[in-house]
Amino acid sequence: MRTVGATRYVTPLHEGGSLPAIVEADDDGMYVLKFRGAGQGPKALIAEMVAGEMARALQLPIPEIVLIELDADLARTEPDPEIQELIKASAGLNVALDYLPGAVMFDPLAEKPAARLASDIVWFDAFVTNVDRTPRNANLLMWHRQLQLIDHGAALYFHHSWHQFLERAADPFTRVKDHILLPFAASLQESDARLSQLITPQVLDRIVGLIPETWLGKDAPFGTAQENREAYAKYLQRRLEQRDAFVQEAIRARSPD
Repeated sequence: MRTVGATRYVTPLHEGGSLPAIVEADDDGMYVLKFRGAGQGPKALIAEMVAGEMARALQLPIPEIVLIELDADLARTEPDPEIQELIKASAGLNVALDYLPGAVMFDPLAEKPAARLASDIVWFDAFVTNVDRTPRNANLLMWHRQLQLIDHGAALYFHHSWHQFLERAADPFTRVKDHILLPFAASLQESDARLSQLITPQVLDRIVGLIPETWLGKDAPFGTAQENREAYAKYLQRRLEQRDAFVQEAIRARSPD
């Protein structure tokens, strides 16, 4: 994963609980930055990175994710005191997604995604327990007539309470019933058979190995950064092994009668 440095705060984005903003970086790229100092804290960044890179491993369409270094001095040029405080509180490593100019929000009345893609996305969101893919908050963009997945900070909600986290890996994820793409997801079993083969232990280790040590703060459940990364991998591996619970739940949610 690339690391870039933020050079200019461009504009805030008013949607999203993590108070994201468009920034320019030292590679001349534009990114949507998620602040470590926002109310949701570093766990939202961990979920953004881990779930996002899991989507990439599953060959789903998602903008590039980068680590972005934020200098507290950037706050000096910002007139808004709230933005100043947010930048100062987020000094160091944050996470950002490639900014997609001209992208528009997905509209299920205007766009009809293919059953395979819809099923893949529903399977992925159930796997990472992503509660933010609903008609109210789709977190899907249309860019050059292609779907793009964004905003996974609400995924992996198990890590907000590590109590019996391996037992909770079998959660059927009943909130899949609210998924905006569920009506289009007509091939869930086929998606399960194909996607589950792409998530190997090596893939899991690679992805959780990306989590910066500075995001694994004093409320982390284990003694070292590596032990905390391994806990994420163990949870995801256990969830994969017990995936029939969330696959069958999604199938039932599509056919409640």
